[in-house]
This record gives sequence, C-alpha cells and structure tokens, in this order.
Amino acid sequence: MKIALISAHSFSQPGGVRRHILGMFNELKRRKIEAKIIAPRRKLRERYPKHIILLGTSFPISFSGAISDLTFIFTPFVIEKVLLKEKFDILHFHNFSWPGSWQILNSPLVKKTLNILTFHANLEGSRFLKNFPWILEELETFSKKRIDGIIGISQLNLKYFKSYSGPKVVIPNGIDLDFFNPKIPPIKKYLDGKINILFVGRIEERKGLIFLLRAYKILTSSFPFLRLIIVGEGPLKKECEEWVKKNELKNVVFERLVEERRLPTYYNSCHIFCSPAIFGESFGMVLVEAMACQKPVVAFNIEGYREVLAGKGEKFLAEPKDFKDLAKKIEILIKNPNLREEMGKWGREKAKNYAWPKIVDKILNFYEVCKKEKSKK
Repeated sequence: MKIALISAHSFSQPGGVRRHILGMFNELKRRKIEAKIIAPRRKLRERYPKHIILLGTSFPISFSGAISDLTFIFTPFVIEKVLLKEKFDILHFHNFSWPGSWQILNSPLVKKTLNILTFHANLEGSRFLKNFPWILEELETFSKKRIDGIIGISQLNLKYFKSYSGPKVVIPNGIDLDFFNPKIPPIKKYLDGKINILFVGRIEERKGLIFLLRAYKILTSSFPFLRLIIVGEGPLKKECEEWVKKNELKNVVFERLVEERRLPTYYNSCHIFCSPAIFGESFGMVLVEAMACQKPVVAFNIEGYREVLAGKGEKFLAEPKDFKDLAKKIEILIKNPNLREEMGKWGREKAKNYAWPKIVDKILNFYEVCKKEKSKK
C-alpha cells in the first residue's frame, strides 16, 4: 500500500492541516507504510525532504476570516508524470483546492486509485462562499463522481456532503503525545511568579485575539500579576499591538515567529490556555495541544470547540464575542490553582483519545471499508 497525502494548502505556512498531514505521515512511517506528501508551491524557492512533492502553485486568498489557497497546476502533464512515477494506491486529499484538486481527480489515472477526502474546513461565515455559492454545489457534485470516501474531522464537516451516498465517517485530528506533553521544560524567563495566559494561533479575524485582549484588560484591574503571551503571526498583529499600546496594557508579550517544534515549551510555560476563536473552527487543534500539555483551557462556545471540551471542559466555554464572560471564565482559574491542576489532568486524559496510533487505526479501517464499496461498483 502506497499513500499520497495531498494538501490543499502550501506547506510554507504553519497551520492545523499541515500539522495533521505531518502527524499522519509520521505514524504511517512508524508502521512502515509507504507514503508521500503532495503540496502546492507558494514561494519561488521551497526546500523539503524527498517525501514531500511540490505540485502546482498556490496563491493566498482571504477565505472564511483566514488566509487560504487558490491552487493552479499550470502544466497538467506533470500530474500524470507524478502519478505514473509514484504508483500510489490511495490518494488522500486534505481539504479541496480549486482548481488544483479537480485537476488531479480529472486525470484518467485516478480511476485505479482509492480516492479519499478529509474535509477539515468549517465554512461558517465565509464571505467568499456567499459571493460564489455554486462552489459548494460543484464540490458535492464532483465528490459523488470521483471520491470513494469522505472523512470529517468533526460532525459539522460532513454537513457539506449531505447528498453524498458513499462511505462517510468522523475521524478527528490526531496528536503526538510524546511531542506535546507536560514533561517538556518550560521557558525560564516566564517562570517569575506571574500567572501566564497563552494564545497560540494566526492573528486574523476568526481567531478573535481582540476579545482576549479586552478580557485581559478587565482582569488586570484586579490581578496585576498576570502576563499574556501571544504566539502567532497574521494580518491583524500590528492592529492588536497598537490596541495594547493605546490601552496601556502591561505584560503583554507578542512573540516573534515561533517554530512549531518550540510550541510545547510555550504551552508548558503557561498556567491557562485561551483560544478566543469566534467562528470557522472545525476542531480546535490548539485546544488538544494545550490539553496534552496538561493545561486548563478557556475558549468561546463555538461549534468546533464544544466537541473537544465536552464534559468538564464545558464550564470554561464563554459566550462567543462576550469578552466579559471570557474574563469571568479565566478569573475562576486564576483564583483556584487546584482547579487549574484538576482541569489540566482531565485535559491530558481526554487528549489520549486523539493519539495518532488510534487515529491512524481508524483511517486505515476506513480505507478498507471504501475499498469494499468501490469493488461493488
């Protein structure tokens, strides 16, 4: 069995889909299952290991409150060249790029492969789709013709494929529990007695950092020993920095670009993790990463987050965009170190459900289901 993990997004930028594909690749490699990653190029020069194949060119576009990819394969014969050389048994698409994914699936060679789609996107609030609603209809129509099975990382992802009659299943994102764990040493400069609140994510509209900043402003009036650590880049970073300066907030640290390999050290340097995303989240990978590092989590009560924090974590979900409610939820944890420890341990146990060995077992089983269904046609 040889698998192609096909990313709709450039690998030159960090992101949840990228981390998912790399995590899945590493688990397949551990099991000695041959796999390669296919991703579009965004920069003129991008260097990757041999297991990453660059195919197509990605152009960044604003999509659903974030930056996504519009991908073109300008020399279609390259598709046949790659497929003939690699002889994949399974093409596993991660999100669907337009028109790049269509171009690959229109190749006559894909009739012999098992074609699987994992849909990561939550298209809620997308202005792009309001202007071009036919794209979703085309996606569903094309999936019926070319896709042999669809995976949603949560139940909400499958609602875009209601009329798809082939195999469908929910398989969440995976996590490396050895990489994200509470034993990774924290950053020494942050161990000075302050209570650290951490944000990790792109600084863009849907991630809602401004609401956390407003909540932090409320909290500092009663708790001057707080620090807010912000890890991420994005189009609204300068605007948020100016807001902090204008409101004279102290102990707000905007970290420069942080390599993904260093993320566990930041999680383990905080006392409370907060993700104030307001829409467009299918799952909440950062929540699980923080939970795996045994940190209590506070977030807004949006659809993609409720599933991850179901159970004890629900009490720390604030009303979306209500920064005052967000401040109240964080305040509970500031005042109660024992509760922080309890919620951290609960989160670590729950994160074990998303360990990559368990997730890949489910994916491989789904491949078998899809193979059987395809053989009947």
